[in-house]
Amino acid sequence: MALQPFGRTRNIGRRSKKYLEEALFHRLFKDGSSELSVRQSLNCFLKSSKRAYKWEVGDTIKKLRGRGLYYPAFKLSQAMSERGMNKTVSDQAIHLDLVAKARGIAAAENYFVNLPESSKNHLTYGTLLNCYCKELMTEEAEGLFEKMKELNLELTSMPYNSMMTLYTKTGQLQIIPTMIQEMKSTQIELDGYSYNVWMRALAAMNDISGVERVVDEMKKYGRVAGDWTTYSNLASIYADAGLSEKTEKALKELEAKNARKDLSAYQFLITLYGRTGNLLEVYRVWRSLRLAFPKSGNISYLNMIQTLVKLKDLPGAEKCFREWESGNPSYDIRIVNALIRAYAKEGSIEKAEELKERARKNGAKPNAKTWEILSEYYMQNGEMKSAVDCVANALSVGRGDGKKWIPSAETVRTLMGHFERERNVDGAEEFIENLKKSIDEVDAEIFESLIRTYSAAGRTSPGMRPRLKMENIEVSEDTKKLLELICVE
Repeated sequence: MALQPFGRTRNIGRRSKKYLEEALFHRLFKDGSSELSVRQSLNCFLKSSKRAYKWEVGDTIKKLRGRGLYYPAFKLSQAMSERGMNKTVSDQAIHLDLVAKARGIAAAENYFVNLPESSKNHLTYGTLLNCYCKELMTEEAEGLFEKMKELNLELTSMPYNSMMTLYTKTGQLQIIPTMIQEMKSTQIELDGYSYNVWMRALAAMNDISGVERVVDEMKKYGRVAGDWTTYSNLASIYADAGLSEKTEKALKELEAKNARKDLSAYQFLITLYGRTGNLLEVYRVWRSLRLAFPKSGNISYLNMIQTLVKLKDLPGAEKCFREWESGNPSYDIRIVNALIRAYAKEGSIEKAEELKERARKNGAKPNAKTWEILSEYYMQNGEMKSAVDCVANALSVGRGDGKKWIPSAETVRTLMGHFERERNVDGAEEFIENLKKSIDEVDAEIFESLIRTYSAAGRTSPGMRPRLKMENIEVSEDTKKLLELICVE
């Protein structure tokens, strides 16, 4: 595969035979949008003799990052260098971010250190700073930020935003107003993100009047002209503070600012009107969304159904579900789960199970969340055998993003207690083996319950002591006494 070092034309229709017959991004997504299929398509492209223009590679990397497909984006970016494509400092900054996401922060640091000095400017420094902030590495972030100032690098609002986000996540909210004042004193212009982080920090410190002063300042300097996100932030702050009238006023301003009919704005309006309990406004905004977007996607239906369920409008949620079901050939298990949860909550477990099976027949296999919802119902209603089966299924299928599903400590405690009461040693052992699929270490509380189960059942386990030693488990004095009874040959 050759990567053309200079972009000559963006007319894909006039490509020579040396180049891909279609846009690179479409080529990568031809067989699906999952990370596995994209990786496979990328590998095929890299092994081929086909070329792609630099602008096209850059555009594809941007789209892959936007979809959270960081490893394929990293691999394509790496190929740019290996195949002779000249990288700008901006390209290097993007690659630095991808290295951090695909290989970890240590690899990102090594990449930065090995960059030529001419490439170590505000872009690459700012990217490394953002990586530190995302990893909540406060000491490293603060040290790098001070170095950027010492080097007199061109500072914008971006590094300040990264630092303020870090302080928000680490609970150091009191630092944010100080950083805002530093930006003002050094004539660094605050952008919308800066103002919104500032607003959130003041709200977290219960300074609602301070939040309103920030909004007034934004209006004064024209920072919110045409920007609905500021009012969504303000409405959310008012809702969190229980100020319903102010919430609805902010939502009205949000609607007025949404002249471009942004889908996210409609979804936010539905969610926030739902939080205020205003069902009429929820339906009014939903009708507006449907008019603006006749072919509404799954995420819009999911948001609407979840909101209706929270407002206890189950008939409305069912009607919305049927509308979605009739217009969507492929099932989305997330939407199914929203209604399954509603049925389980009201005790209609037959409807929940029926919907689960209907979804399965339509190609939407139950995921860990499906089984978790059902297990919670069965545990609450004392149907422990069904609960055990559901948890086993959840552990088996894992999460949709490929990560392991981990049951809550309360769920584990409840099920182990059940096995103990039933004196069911085999059930407890099988559950622990299933549990090891998702957790690296089984703690002392679980083993102590297992030992009590052996004791209650009158069963022996000569290998229990070596097992505890191998697992590095220290049990209580009471449990040690039971061990004397069950560890006999």
